[in-house]
Amino acid sequence: MNIDNNRRTFLRNGLGTLGMFALNSLLRGETPKDKWQGVVHPLHFAPKAKRVIFLYQAGGPSHLETFDYKPKLAEMSGKGMPESFTTGQQIAQLQGKALICFGPQYGFKRFGKSGQEICELFPHIGSVADDVCILKSMWTEQINHDPAHTIMNTGMILPGRPSMGSWVLYGLGAETDNLPGFVVLMSTGKGGQMQPIAARQWSAGFLPSKFQGVKFNSVGSPVLYIDTPKGLGDDLQKASIDAINALNKEQYATLKDPEILTRVSQYEMAFKMQASVPDLVDMSKEPASVLEMYGAKPGDGSFASNCLLARRLAERGVRFIQLYHRDWDHHSGIKANIPIKAEETDKATAALITDLKQRGMLDDTIVIWGGEFGRTPMSQGDGRDHHIKGFSFMVAGGGFKAGMTYGATDELGYAAVENPIGVHDFHATLLYLLGIDHKRLTVKYQGQDARLTFTSGEVVKPILA
Repeated sequence: MNIDNNRRTFLRNGLGTLGMFALNSLLRGETPKDKWQGVVHPLHFAPKAKRVIFLYQAGGPSHLETFDYKPKLAEMSGKGMPESFTTGQQIAQLQGKALICFGPQYGFKRFGKSGQEICELFPHIGSVADDVCILKSMWTEQINHDPAHTIMNTGMILPGRPSMGSWVLYGLGAETDNLPGFVVLMSTGKGGQMQPIAARQWSAGFLPSKFQGVKFNSVGSPVLYIDTPKGLGDDLQKASIDAINALNKEQYATLKDPEILTRVSQYEMAFKMQASVPDLVDMSKEPASVLEMYGAKPGDGSFASNCLLARRLAERGVRFIQLYHRDWDHHSGIKANIPIKAEETDKATAALITDLKQRGMLDDTIVIWGGEFGRTPMSQGDGRDHHIKGFSFMVAGGGFKAGMTYGATDELGYAAVENPIGVHDFHATLLYLLGIDHKRLTVKYQGQDARLTFTSGEVVKPILA
């Protein structure tokens, strides 16, 4: 018992001393010599990538109108779905209803030297077909939006777990000290039902809160209160921050709460962001040709403008950038609405990949395009229901093979039958490309070694360059 008490006293006092050293450095305006480098130091593997840009298509884009053409489904359109596919399977809003095959609503074309099949509505993505890898055999466990978002982002359906962006930032550290290492952008288009996206999708969970994603506004000031109030100069503002942090210092000396250190560092970060963010969002130096390539009108809050902002964030050292584009929930009117979503996302997605490549950044930047699940090959009137058994992702750069199609669903696009990739497999592969062994990036939580991939996940080696 005495040994345990002595150990606890040593750890408490030792951590307190280290925390106080860091706090005093911040209060003096210094950068500690042991600046945060991430807990994975050195890296477990030679990294292929330094950063991630996740173009998250929230609502569940239909793989059958994007990357997975099914001629057999077209042939059977209007006929009953064979029971052998659906018996005993999870079906969201079609339970108890007649299941009718619903063929692809648009044609597909082969693009590039690789000849990858992509829906004709996405010619710009088709133009970079030789730079991307299409994964046709994704699957997930959750059939409703919120838990499906949660498992895609955190690896579990239960809230309170760190998001993948938080795990990456915790593991690798940040490359910038005047912007957050994990930034979230949101855009809303037209042509689909809009589902809410909860802030817990970019939460740090049980990690220190400094690793959580910071949501930037797409319209107006990117960050609330980023502008210095009238009559308040830099000197006065810095004096205010110093005074607040001095109070935090006194509180930390008493409580030894590490979240107080986070509060101090965030005050410092906020002060630095007042100088860095205006330059970040100032698009006046971007050539007109670049704005045209993206189809961006800075300040309009569009997916296109956010893609351009994502490139600028990546250039400035932000480690994980996640763009949520909503309205992909097509329970009805899919034929009329998919072209709207394609117009909103096709050009900008291809532009981001092209722009990164031209700047020599694609090789060490992972770009991901996909949502929380796919859509059923059965009709819901003139739309498609939620679907978890098989759907598609597109990835590019950062060590993924280019010009490759991997995996397959069955002839009707119902289930992944060739080289299936689960969410934990995808997460494991993502971390591997960043130089991290997913089984070794852990935190003790509730008596377990918690990790992003929970208790499973294998690196998908065939899709790696």
